[in-house]
Amino acid sequence: MSDKRHMIVDPTPIGPITVIAEGGDIIAVYMEIHLHAPDPETYGERVDSDPLLDEAARQLTEYFAGDRTEFDLPLHPKGTEFQQRVWRALCDIPFGRTWSYGELAQHIGSPTASRAVGLANGRNPISIVIPCHRVIGANGSMTGYGGGIERKRWLLAHESGTPDGVLF
Repeated sequence: MSDKRHMIVDPTPIGPITVIAEGGDIIAVYMEIHLHAPDPETYGERVDSDPLLDEAARQLTEYFAGDRTEFDLPLHPKGTEFQQRVWRALCDIPFGRTWSYGELAQHIGSPTASRAVGLANGRNPISIVIPCHRVIGANGSMTGYGGGIERKRWLLAHESGTPDGVLF
């Protein structure tokens, strides 16, 4: 029997968010519509209250209220060794700042791996908490985001102090 469980954080300015935990770790944070999210049947039991998920919901609520710039949660995203390196490096991007895929590749010591970094970034299972939305194209363009470009724009505007209302 699995101890995987999930909670839906709703409302948020970008729509419902599902937080998934397994054991004592957060393993995923998905938006209502999320490009690489697995079948919701794999999320485990839906719970209304759970100490870890309640804490994740509290921190997300604080983030959206503008009262939190970093998350302090036990994370265990599942991925390859390279993906793990990229996801750890995403946490080095300061709140309110963006890096290009090339800058992220340089940061992990793989300066020619911009495309691979982009693919790993796109597979980040813990959106917002591991801030993959802070990565943009080299020319400053808004590139893909699992939760949709409109959510990425909102998150970046929110972090820069200029959010434009509520999306959903």
